[in-house]
Amino acid sequence: MPPRGSAGEVFGAFLKLGLTSFGGPIAHLGYFRDELVLRRKWLDEAAYADLVALCQFLPGPASSQVGFALGLRRAGPLGALAAWTAFTLPSALLLVAFALGAPLFSGPVGQGLVTGLKLVAVAIVAHAVLGMARALCPDRERATLALAAAALVLLIGGALAQVGAIALAALAGVTLRLPAAGSGGLPAPASRAPVSRRIGLACLTLFVLLLVGLPLAQLVAPSQALAVVDAFYRAGALVFGGGHVVLPLLEAEVVRGGWMSAESFLAGYGAAQAVPGPLFTFAAYLGTVLALPPNGIAGAGLALIAVFLPGLLLLVGVLPFWEAFRARTGARAAMAGANAAVVGILGAALYDPVFTNAVATPAQFTLTLACFVLLTAWKAPPWVAVLVAGLGGMAIAAS
Repeated sequence: MPPRGSAGEVFGAFLKLGLTSFGGPIAHLGYFRDELVLRRKWLDEAAYADLVALCQFLPGPASSQVGFALGLRRAGPLGALAAWTAFTLPSALLLVAFALGAPLFSGPVGQGLVTGLKLVAVAIVAHAVLGMARALCPDRERATLALAAAALVLLIGGALAQVGAIALAALAGVTLRLPAAGSGGLPAPASRAPVSRRIGLACLTLFVLLLVGLPLAQLVAPSQALAVVDAFYRAGALVFGGGHVVLPLLEAEVVRGGWMSAESFLAGYGAAQAVPGPLFTFAAYLGTVLALPPNGIAGAGLALIAVFLPGLLLLVGVLPFWEAFRARTGARAAMAGANAAVVGILGAALYDPVFTNAVATPAQFTLTLACFVLLTAWKAPPWVAVLVAGLGGMAIAAS
């Protein structure tokens, strides 16, 4: 392991990444490798591959978890906090600014821009579903599990159906002995975990206590602030497969719970595609525009911390036990089933609320298809599709 650095060094490196890392979690991992493995040589390829394997296995925002782990390795707990803060802050601040400036988009041109953001959300989610289906549903068994999960969520609805779909698919994965998607061989252990087993167990215990305790506390002493923390924490705890999957979980809480309109939700999701950094910072936008307090800056901070916290607790909790756990066939089979269900859940969200609340006219559908072709055939970065959708939405509104 290279010599330990300082929290300031880690903050500077990740602030650069937070300002320039467009393109989603897979692209972020590439940026991390170029900057921290190849250029700064903070760790070797084997150690980096090991961290990536772990964070792709866990629920939560994979790129943020990798960044947190890299900061932890480099400069201890303060380095981990510096990495997360620097990587998250730029996009969070931009989305809060967008949320606070929402009243400026009340005229025809502004409404056209908002419509464009809603339409690009359709294209981006469709692109995510396609890519995830290819990677996570490569055979008929997993494709069938994805279909079943989509049907369950569409016909029953709500967060409970989503959690049930993931749990049932994980059980089916073990029963069917599914192979892990893309498991051509796992990297060998590269170094000792940077945290002890005692700390790991404490983090896992806290993760479970919050997951179970927050809903119970809300029943005993109801409050809007507690409800917000519970909703965003639960969404962050159940996201398998990347940032886009948080969309249906958050929509079930904040839109169907009556905290905001579907139009505001989708406009913010579209805006989140135009900023660098992790997609989970979408929570900062949502916290800002909640109909009831805590909202504004306080709501943004509360939602942002709550949605990231479970993934980071799980990461630190599992780090000391990862090598032994990932060798278990049953664990990999359960994750293969759960990941297939995630594809189905995201596919269901693509229909409702994303498509049904965004596309209403042939012109809007045409613009959505154009953005989808840009992403899939032309391999354009998401911000280009956002720009095209925004200009196209304003043109449609003007006509």
